[in-house]
Amino acid sequence: MNESTKVSEGRVLVTGGAGYVGAALVPQLIAEGHAVTVIDRYFYGDGVFGDLAADPRLVQVRGDIRDPEALARSLRDVTSVIHLACISNDPSYDLDPTLGKSINYDAFLPLVRASKAAGVRRFIYASSSSVYGVKAESEVTEELSLEPLTDYSKYKALCEDLLAAERAPGFETVIVRPSTVCGYSPRLRLDLVVNILTNQAVHRRAITVFGGKQMRPNIHINDMCGAYLQLLREPAARVDGQTFNVGSTNHTVSELADIVRTTIDPSITIEVKPTDDERSYKTSSERIRRAIGWQARFTVADAVRDLKAAFDARLVPDPLSNPLYFNIKRMQELHVG
Repeated sequence: MNESTKVSEGRVLVTGGAGYVGAALVPQLIAEGHAVTVIDRYFYGDGVFGDLAADPRLVQVRGDIRDPEALARSLRDVTSVIHLACISNDPSYDLDPTLGKSINYDAFLPLVRASKAAGVRRFIYASSSSVYGVKAESEVTEELSLEPLTDYSKYKALCEDLLAAERAPGFETVIVRPSTVCGYSPRLRLDLVVNILTNQAVHRRAITVFGGKQMRPNIHINDMCGAYLQLLREPAARVDGQTFNVGSTNHTVSELADIVRTTIDPSITIEVKPTDDERSYKTSSERIRRAIGWQARFTVADAVRDLKAAFDARLVPDPLSNPLYFNIKRMQELHVG
């Protein structure tokens, strides 16, 4: 069996596939030969796939992963799952902790078991690098203990344990701990650190930094998609049962602000304000490099340039206040439950 045959074998389910990462990942999956099913509630618009929506290889299920019927429809003919769906990040989770727990944790084991029952062979789970909490080590590796500081990260960590316990012959599991994603996507988020700073720089000509000394690992959205694509391709011996940090560069928030300013316009001002957000960690992605040869190809500056190009092309209407780009604002607007 040649590599192109293996790549196109089976259908991939992407939960939350119309979200920030999914909207960039799904077109790349189809371009590599995969058939794809997306299950999503489409809070942030249903046009993220453009002309691709008419492609017969793409099946879109407008539904909730907590709904057994919608989940069963989405798992038809699926051989791999990339589980992205969640209430993303701490502030969004804290907006309604009961909702966050029901989606991020309570729905997880039923999804995993339904996937096993449907004949899924590989289940890739998007956890978070926030599961590490605050670490004093110079580099945070997968061997270090998890010390989540928030309910969001606590349930991400608990789901890792649930998935590991469900691993079995014929049901391969992979846990991914992504760094903070940055860059342009058709379903854009402007509430992530690099994207926030770039939006401010372009549209306010001034950047506000809270704290500044906290270390933040980041990854360009194209590299994040590339990691998922490669994890689908790799033989089980290299990835089954593995946990991987996936990131590119580690910078302090102040350094990120400097990168944004330098990339956009050195005359942009930076104001520093105090913060009580102590999360700080410097992750290492050496394990995934050794295991499958994955390496980041894009930089934070590349993400900034991509965002600036999208702004200049008027692909992002009303970027400072449109709720579509800010998870909390959109959830409040829709009274999500």
